[in-house]
Amino acid sequence: MKSFLESEFTVVRDEERCIRCKVCVNQCAYETHCYDAEDDRILSKDENCVNCHRCVIFCPTHAIRIEQNVTGYTQNSNWSREAIVALKKQAEYGGILITGMGCDKPNFTYWDRLLLDASQVTNPSIDPLREPMEIKTFLGSKPDRIELEEVDDDVVLQTKLSPQLVCEAPILFSALSYGAVSFNVHTALAKAATEFGTYMNTGEGGLDERLYKYGDHIIVQVASGRFGVHPGYLDVGAAVEIKIGQGAKPGIGGHLPGEKVTEDISRTRMIPVGTDALSPAPQHDIYSIEDLRQLIYALKEATDYTKPISVKIAAVHNSAAIASGMVRAGADIIAIDGVRGATGSAPKVIRDNVGIPIELALASVDQRLRDEGIRNHASVIVAGGIKSSADVIKAIALGADAVYVGTAALVAMGCTLCQKCHTGKCPWGIATSDPWLTKRLNPDIATRRLTNLLRAWSLEIKEMMGGMGINAVESLRGNRMRLRGVGLTDTELKILGVKMAGD
Repeated sequence: MKSFLESEFTVVRDEERCIRCKVCVNQCAYETHCYDAEDDRILSKDENCVNCHRCVIFCPTHAIRIEQNVTGYTQNSNWSREAIVALKKQAEYGGILITGMGCDKPNFTYWDRLLLDASQVTNPSIDPLREPMEIKTFLGSKPDRIELEEVDDDVVLQTKLSPQLVCEAPILFSALSYGAVSFNVHTALAKAATEFGTYMNTGEGGLDERLYKYGDHIIVQVASGRFGVHPGYLDVGAAVEIKIGQGAKPGIGGHLPGEKVTEDISRTRMIPVGTDALSPAPQHDIYSIEDLRQLIYALKEATDYTKPISVKIAAVHNSAAIASGMVRAGADIIAIDGVRGATGSAPKVIRDNVGIPIELALASVDQRLRDEGIRNHASVIVAGGIKSSADVIKAIALGADAVYVGTAALVAMGCTLCQKCHTGKCPWGIATSDPWLTKRLNPDIATRRLTNLLRAWSLEIKEMMGGMGINAVESLRGNRMRLRGVGLTDTELKILGVKMAGD
């Protein structure tokens, strides 16, 4: 049947620069380029191109560029090109449209409409190059008060503290499951977390035993499918996270196609090679807050009360009430993933239309917990579209203790957000289990790029804190007076708990 779909991108090749080295042919996982020996030319199938930039970057003579297909449909404010293409695809394939990464709609981002306050005359700024700046973060339940006792001219803490995660900066690597991403990606994340002094989250695919040596800097996840969950897995992690939902697909389960379940992934996830890994939509252990409490304390018992227990949910309209119940159920850490949260595979209609922005959920959760007097009983980690150090510090001012970064970490390793993760053909060796593609990502180089990113963001956070006259991240947490909104409605400002710029 003749396809009515046009190519989304066009490959433009400078024939004078092209030396027929076939690098582009070998590098493209989507078979966009092919060599014609008879004419001694490299030809391109535009319809295969996903704009991953692999051929552009590796072309030794810079002979290639990728352009958006300029052929457009008749201009129509309601029927966009995206909507028309989606209809044509479904008319041809008769199924759910699947995509990767996070929601790319422009109207769900509030970070860019929030500005930070700065010190001027009455509250002097601080020079972070000359003054100490404290950004170390402790994640876990804190007591209502502490008791101190003086012993031999020294002050000794008498209050027993709950287990804490200690982060050198309020930034952790988000849940990226083994199978959705390659073993080399997991290795780089684990090594970078260990070297920098933060944590990586395994996601719902378990943890390869080769990475157990990094366990002190790993959060192990227990999801609805319980893939890879066993006593040794729980013991090796620094914390355990119960995954109920995620921002890219609230209310639905997960699916790792059987073709991505290799022998290593099969062993780690404890499922047969080549079988689909299906995570049920609901956590069948949890149908009430009481059920959640039982699971939390079952995991605390299983780990001898030595690790904080986190619970992760997607940001939805009643996140504040849910968070209150989670804290009262015994969660030490609450993780909330907003509508811009990314994934390896999700129905496009769910990714783009279900859930709410993390900024609104965070502000409402922080305020609810403060109003109920239980904010100190759990730390709050937020995720979903954190793309810069400015987003991190704004999240903390809105009430977060720390942030999860996933897409930003992948981009640091080479990802170009072509949104084709679900195909398993990632040309950068990230979202794939193909051995030929996986080895394209060198875990040592990726580790260095990740630690560089964390170091750069940490320096910028200190700069911004210094500009506000703040020398400890604790003084910024939930301090919404240091934020101002631009282009926001009165309702949005009220939910966020911030004033308009100029007020």
